[in-house]
Amino acid sequence: LKACPGDFSKMTEFKRLLVLRALRPDRLLGALRTYVGNELGQGFVMQPPYDMKATWEETSPKTPIFFVLFPGVDPTNWVEDLGKTMNITESNGLFINISMGEGQENPAAEQVKRLAAQGGWIMLQNIHLMQHWLPALERQLEEIGETAHEHFRCFLSAEPPPFSYQK
Repeated sequence: LKACPGDFSKMTEFKRLLVLRALRPDRLLGALRTYVGNELGQGFVMQPPYDMKATWEETSPKTPIFFVLFPGVDPTNWVEDLGKTMNITESNGLFINISMGEGQENPAAEQVKRLAAQGGWIMLQNIHLMQHWLPALERQLEEIGETAHEHFRCFLSAEPPPFSYQK
């Protein structure tokens, strides 16, 4: 075996990444994390845990909170746990969780109207199953947004659309 030409230890970190990519691509991901952490800071490498309270603080009764669902991620517990800290629970009627599917349009619309008037949270899950109803929901949320109780919030969840590649 011959040694690599040049002095590897005197190369810049970026040039070492290029050599690593060519010779050991299986080691590249870890080296990239180190490089990005050193160059841009650990905030670009380590993701902080999701902060539901900070999200809620940025919203208003006019702004629905939309969660895109991915395998292993369920925002329901985040919403319920935050609601409990604010005395918004299913047991006191101020939190309603509806899994959308056939026949759920009217119950969901009624609960949105009720909670917007008295103040409460509604979580409509899997709205991707109800694409035909979404324009009506959007209209309803726009209409009630002007007069909704200050504690009203609407949480929505849906799976991402399927990826389609077009040439």
